[in-house]
Amino acid sequence: MRKLKRGDMLSFYLDYYPPYRDQITMKLRKHESLGIYIYANPKNQREKDFNNCMTEKAEAIRCRRYESVINERYDFFDKTSQNRDFLAYFRHVKRNKDPKWDYVYKHFEKFVNGSCSFEEVNIDLCRRFRDYLLSARGLRYNRPVRLNSVAGYWSTFRGFLRIAYRDKVIRENINEFLDKIKTEPVQKESLSIDELRKLYETPCEIPILKKAAIFSCLTGMRRSDIINLQWSNIHRYADGGWYIEFFAQKTRERNLIPISHAAYEFIADGADTHTGKVFAGFTVTMANLPLKKWLRMAGITKRITFHSFRHTFASLEVELGTDVYTVMRLLAHKSVTTTQIYACHADPKRRDAAERISSILFTPGRKDAPEVLN
Repeated sequence: MRKLKRGDMLSFYLDYYPPYRDQITMKLRKHESLGIYIYANPKNQREKDFNNCMTEKAEAIRCRRYESVINERYDFFDKTSQNRDFLAYFRHVKRNKDPKWDYVYKHFEKFVNGSCSFEEVNIDLCRRFRDYLLSARGLRYNRPVRLNSVAGYWSTFRGFLRIAYRDKVIRENINEFLDKIKTEPVQKESLSIDELRKLYETPCEIPILKKAAIFSCLTGMRRSDIINLQWSNIHRYADGGWYIEFFAQKTRERNLIPISHAAYEFIADGADTHTGKVFAGFTVTMANLPLKKWLRMAGITKRITFHSFRHTFASLEVELGTDVYTVMRLLAHKSVTTTQIYACHADPKRRDAAERISSILFTPGRKDAPEVLN
């Protein structure tokens, strides 16, 4: 106990030795105030009874904390933690994750009506959350969430459960009893080289939108990264070439993308290349109606979004002969499977396969060509 400044009350606190590491904040604790106060000099029986009652509560908390320390040290499951706030733990885990975790957390918070303890987290609750996601509507727009987005949210939530089990805050590996949500095939729209050339040659009412869009086609950069790109992110190679070094907004990982002299000159034309944003003034809203208007002016009828320019980069690179593993690294994908989804229609090996029989059948004079009947 320690005396308060005014001297007529005492405050209970716990003193840890050696220091105890809190498993949620990962900070070392040497002291912990319990927020329990008693009279320093009780004047009557009522104050004495109050002191006895508060002292018992402080001792009960000390025993619980001691049990938690022993459980952690000797790898016992901590039953005393089950009344803690599961949502608070979720918020702590998602702090350094990609933005998808925020959406998953908000959906889960909505599902449990803003309150959930560790004790409530079981197989049944998680299965009901899965059913909720399958029929969920968007948080910003009141329309059904697409199945592939739902599958991504559910995969993220299951990853969170794995972390919780690893941290020993839930007693069983719930994932073993949860089914995956299968995705559905999606057509990745992109521009052909002729359509890209047509778009480049078409004037745009918002010049910075045109610069950002064409640059995305040349580099495969996401809209979020283009919005935040600084001139300080662009560097020169020793031989005079250019490259971009930045941390992706989505993955929080370091990316390095070489760019051509022509691409650099395209974005540097008329700009102050010393400080500030490369695409200063470019906003998310420009990628909606203004982009659609520009596409119509170019005569492009495909359903193209700003993210389609990233698809365009991937498919054209593969179509022009760049191997899929190089494209994977340029796009900073973790798996080549993801890159193949973008570029499967442009696979040179498939195109070669398609040519083999035709070249024999329709090429006159080949010894192995069949006779053409009149």
